[in-house]
Amino acid sequence: MEFVFDLLSPLQLAAVGVTAFAAALLRAFTGFGFAMIAVPVFSLLLLPNEAVVLAAALTVVVSSTSYKEWWGKFPVDQFLPMIAGSLAGTAVGVYLLSGMSRSEFQLWIGLCVIAATLATALVKPSTKQRVPKPLTAGTGVASGLMNGAFAIPGPPVVVYAMAVIAEPAAARAFLMAFFFASNVLAVMMFSVAGMVTATPLVLLLLAFPLSFLGDLLGHYAFRRFGGASYRPVALLVALALGGWNTYAGLQ
Repeated sequence: MEFVFDLLSPLQLAAVGVTAFAAALLRAFTGFGFAMIAVPVFSLLLLPNEAVVLAAALTVVVSSTSYKEWWGKFPVDQFLPMIAGSLAGTAVGVYLLSGMSRSEFQLWIGLCVIAATLATALVKPSTKQRVPKPLTAGTGVASGLMNGAFAIPGPPVVVYAMAVIAEPAAARAFLMAFFFASNVLAVMMFSVAGMVTATPLVLLLLAFPLSFLGDLLGHYAFRRFGGASYRPVALLVALALGGWNTYAGLQ
């Protein structure tokens, strides 16, 4: 236990746990938002490589426990080219992360989250179901770059899903499936790059129970209230966190 308090103060540990809970709840309700909530907060407490490893690992573990919510419920023809593009983009993103300072990391996270939040707010779902595969793969590459550099693969894919998948349940399942697969790729590449250390692994064990609870409540909320009410809250929280990280990165 002393080792844990050597990593972070009790208040900081509580912040990690509360963030993991809130991020998992939002992800289960909307299909996205875990990294957009978790990474900006984790980056205020941890080194850049620790923040991204913890966020990616939590996403993989929590997604694995609730795979029945998304498995077989998403359009595979759009999923495959996107995840292929993500593979290439993630490798480049991991390389970019290795050269960033903490302030640069926070600044770029903040700017990317703000831009993605504003773009997502402007995009409305369409009844159009098929898009060119190069566009789908290109979205995957952009997502992979953000995944490798910041462990935030969501923004390009969220905009894509909201633009081309009209059914909320199908869009939610698509996003969950993609983020599970992209974070598996990210954790593998972080491991190869030597970025997986004891700190995020210990924090993963401590944060998982709260993430699991948040995941359960988020799935219940989606079944109870549907997918129409999440957008304003999710976008407002993401915008606030993006602004805070941009401010922190400029200090």
